[in-house]
Amino acid sequence: MSGLVEFFADPSNWSGSTGIPTRVWYHLLYSLIALGIALVIAVPLGIYVGHTGRGEAGVAGLANSLRALPTLGLLIVVVMLAAPLFSSSLVFTAPAIFVLVLLAVPPILTGTYTGIQSADRSAVDAAVGLGYRPMQVLLRVQLPCALPLILSGIRGAMLQIVSTATVAAYVSLNGLGRYIIDGRANSDFGQMAAGAALVAIVALALELTFLLIGRIVISPGLRRTVRRTKTPGAVEPAA
Repeated sequence: MSGLVEFFADPSNWSGSTGIPTRVWYHLLYSLIALGIALVIAVPLGIYVGHTGRGEAGVAGLANSLRALPTLGLLIVVVMLAAPLFSSSLVFTAPAIFVLVLLAVPPILTGTYTGIQSADRSAVDAAVGLGYRPMQVLLRVQLPCALPLILSGIRGAMLQIVSTATVAAYVSLNGLGRYIIDGRANSDFGQMAAGAALVAIVALALELTFLLIGRIVISPGLRRTVRRTKTPGAVEPAA
């Protein structure tokens, strides 16, 4: 504990290319880039599968397969395969971001198509009865109803990316994981503990941010419905 306090109290750890603000910035930058790419891939595919029902089994199998990938082994293999293709620091950055995207796609994809399919059937039927075209039903009914599950998938993907970006320091990716890898190499347990604490703080801050976004963009009625659905042992009221 004393080493952890000393690390945070040392002014040299708050400035320069290896300082805490710089490492946090790189960690968030890589995480947001990977999340953005994963959103571009997973959200349209999830909307298509959820709306049309086509390819659901294949997409579910793909998502489960990607979840089962060993993170560290995949990072090392991708870096080794990509090394001949790059001549700069991208030899580490590009493969690491590729792996982060692979790990972020499954929760976003699953949350999106599950949310579309779980849209209130009576609301969808009412929209069809009012003469809404399929695209109008998707945009005005299914997507708003799917927002809780979509945001839940994005939140899970973001936390997955933040934790995996820490491990990616093993293949020289900049970020908070450097404190853990470098601290272990130098037997500096205070630095290792500080790195772990910073990752936890960043993950908690992002979790709270996404919860706040959910409260802003999701209608109160849908939030109440989700809470009732998640409440174990709920008893239906007597007629």
